[in-house]
Amino acid sequence: MEITDVKIRKIMSDGRLRAVVSVTIDELFAVHDIKVVQGDERLFVAMPSRKDENGVFRDIVHPISASARKLFEETILDAYERQLAVLETEQPEGSEEAV
Repeated sequence: MEITDVKIRKIMSDGRLRAVVSVTIDELFAVHDIKVVQGDERLFVAMPSRKDENGVFRDIVHPISASARKLFEETILDAYERQLAVLETEQPEGSEEAV
């Protein structure tokens, strides 16, 4: 499996949600609404989920193995950090506008 594309759909600066991301796998399969979340210790990736009849949120798509989860998280967080760096270089000097 190869993650062939990562699109940072939206970046936020308020709250714990930092970004909404889509990934393409093997140029054949797309997963949307993956979230980059600021946890207490670090950024992490949350897979798309929905609330079940008991009010519990359950992932609707997710990596099966720890190595697959690591691949997703590292690839997505790397793309997020690169996008932030690009946005910072595009901001006019002295601007305090949030990304």
